[in-house]
Amino acid sequence: MTELPLFPLSGVLLPYGRMPLQIFEPRYLDLVRDCMKTDSAFGVVWIRRGAEVAQPGGASPLLGDYGTSARIIDWDQLPNGLLGLTIKGGDRFDLSTTGVRANGLVVGQVEFRPPLAPAEFESGWQTLLDVLRSLETHPHVQRMALQVDYSDAWQVAYTLIQLLPLEEALKYELLGLDSIDALMAELDTILNQISGEDQD
Repeated sequence: MTELPLFPLSGVLLPYGRMPLQIFEPRYLDLVRDCMKTDSAFGVVWIRRGAEVAQPGGASPLLGDYGTSARIIDWDQLPNGLLGLTIKGGDRFDLSTTGVRANGLVVGQVEFRPPLAPAEFESGWQTLLDVLRSLETHPHVQRMALQVDYSDAWQVAYTLIQLLPLEEALKYELLGLDSIDALMAELDTILNQISGEDQD
């Protein structure tokens, strides 16, 4: 088991995925400072139920059973004066127990899942790659400066899931899958449903 500081979010971070954050709570400013000073990672865990921002006397949010490690790859001060970060997803982990530090930061005892070995991209998944490439032409996505190895099916799948406007509960379920074949099959079904809705 490893102790990992956690950043509970209402959004799901995928391995290889990039996500912007606005930081204003003192506990997370402390987390960012510590991670940047030591070049260390923190964990992003999806909030099943509850709020991202701590409420005085409020109940702790209900967290998912697994999440993704994250590293800070860019930061800047936003026009609103807040600290803006871009984080990138790393390895997946299973969350065992959580505790809370004096400053309100949630920490978890986690067990990292084995690193994902690159999976050869098969020709039958070409439609998924076509969708990803079309999304990458969008100016908002171009600003994210993604670096995707298109020969690795995991990278294609996770980057696509991060970019698609899917329900976070669905992204969370897809994050939990350990088989690239199962993940690609689910993605194919989802895209067929989306294209069917667009034609209605």
